[in-house]
Amino acid sequence: MPKLQLIISLLIFFVAGSPPAFSQALLPYTIELELEQMEQAGIEIAEDAIQLARFRRTDAALGRAKLAVQLAPHLYQTWFILGSLYLQDDQVQPGIEALNQSLSLAPADARANIKFSLGSAYFQNQDYKSAIAQIEAGLQIKPDVSPALFDLGNSYLKLEQYSAAIASYEKAVSQDKDFWPAINNIGLVKYEQGDKEAALKDWRAALKIDPKQPEPQLAIAVAIYSQGKTEEGIKLAQAALTSDSRYVSLEFLEENLWGKRLLQDTEKMFNHPKMKDFIARLPQPTPEAEEEN
Repeated sequence: MPKLQLIISLLIFFVAGSPPAFSQALLPYTIELELEQMEQAGIEIAEDAIQLARFRRTDAALGRAKLAVQLAPHLYQTWFILGSLYLQDDQVQPGIEALNQSLSLAPADARANIKFSLGSAYFQNQDYKSAIAQIEAGLQIKPDVSPALFDLGNSYLKLEQYSAAIASYEKAVSQDKDFWPAINNIGLVKYEQGDKEAALKDWRAALKIDPKQPEPQLAIAVAIYSQGKTEEGIKLAQAALTSDSRYVSLEFLEENLWGKRLLQDTEKMFNHPKMKDFIARLPQPTPEAEEEN
């Protein structure tokens, strides 16, 4: 017999054969046990939701997360998982609401990570000032979190506050010298500032850390193509796009924070006859690859 049913059966037995005062004394304890079991069930279902999300079963994961919140509405963890899954499903406003509810329930030592997630949510909603406010509030609690510093730099980059963006990226790298995305994005900033040589240095440094990354490889290709090294640029660009054809989309590049100057130079390179012929023969990105972005 399940424990919850056993508790109910015992309650009926004691209520039927006990004086009123005893029955009333037993009831709060029984309710407390039931609530504990409901919360435990909520935690287990929330864990199921995480596993489903890992297998990209977002709809099923969201359903489980909603049920977890119903069973354990006083746990900040269930709301945090629900909010994160909403964001993964591009449902930004419900995600923000769930994360704010999580924040209202969370102990002090858990609030930083929730604020970082809220920062990501506001960034996704193109509210970059709110993103900065949330991330900086989180960094006051946990100051040395490289991904949060990276997100902060991205928010400043979208507002074209280049000095603040570089400072955030550099702090992220100071915490993790192999954090290539921050080094890559420093190059994005410097290119927009007109310093191509400095940008090339950063992209080469990022590529040295992870030679398989197509983004810095393509950025290098565009930069050297713009310097008149046509064949070398095209060869490098084709290698990058063969690795990941998503980068052929200017919209995708813009989503990855490529600025106007770099996008204009990329378009020029893509319009070269050799590149146009190569791009026409590229396979379409798989749905799995598109979801990784």
